[in-house]
Amino acid sequence: MKLPTPLHVLNEGLAFLLELAALAVLAWWGWEGAENVALRLLLAVAAPALAALVWGLFAAPRARFRVPLAGVLCVKALVFGAAALALLDLGRPVWALSFAAVALVNTALATADRRAAMHRGA
Repeated sequence: MKLPTPLHVLNEGLAFLLELAALAVLAWWGWEGAENVALRLLLAVAAPALAALVWGLFAAPRARFRVPLAGVLCVKALVFGAAALALLDLGRPVWALSFAAVALVNTALATADRRAAMHRGA
């Protein structure tokens, strides 16, 4: 299913916002995850940094390592799933479910769009 250009652009923009939101949620979770200020700071920096590193290596459009689509989808599931679980742990179950649902639909649309473009040779 090839998305019309305006919907493609909107979906790609949403994907970027979801990625930023996942990093922000992981930082929030890290900050709330400990009593000690030094540990809070470490977790608030390390959690999103690890997610960004894995994303950049395997799932980004210009990823360092090219992996099959299944690998990219696994990384996305890992990062978005971690953010949803972090929201759940932060006591925000509605936000967690909403984030997971939007990320799932966005990723499904992007995947279908990319597959259609690959089949058409674009």
